[in-house]
Amino acid sequence: MDRVRIDDVENDVQPAAVMRKLTEPLGLTDVAINYYELEPGDSFAFAYHSHEVQEEVFCVLSGTATFETEDGPVEVGPNELVRFGREEFQRGWNHGDERVRALAIGAPLAYGTQPKLRYCEDCDAENDTDLNRIDDVDGEAVVARCVECGSETGRWYRGSMDGKVP
Repeated sequence: MDRVRIDDVENDVQPAAVMRKLTEPLGLTDVAINYYELEPGDSFAFAYHSHEVQEEVFCVLSGTATFETEDGPVEVGPNELVRFGREEFQRGWNHGDERVRALAIGAPLAYGTQPKLRYCEDCDAENDTDLNRIDDVDGEAVVARCVECGSETGRWYRGSMDGKVP
């Protein structure tokens, strides 16, 4: 048995106020579990994306998350779950006024290829994105760059909102 206190796991650099990766601390080998807290305007992910081999379930504990999907927006409220199949595009947001708390569960643990679509102003299009962690003068960051032209389309610091420097 492995036991973890969520608050004891380090917060990761994500477009969410809080994102704690629970997979490794729990010693999981076949499933990924992440804990999120989203302030208004925050997102679960860096981009509209899909997973080639992983299906994903979001369990909203409090607040209301709105997921962008190919069929339009889907709201998921407290004590509700939503499942996204392999290669199904989605991105979840907190468009409300209260904090969203949620668990994301993915299986199998491997992601496979993961297209990540973000809007590029220079290309005036939604393009796939490369994400890289860097250290700059403001600390550790994740930078998104358009794969077509190389332009930066977002930069996040621990607890920052979508692509905005705190």
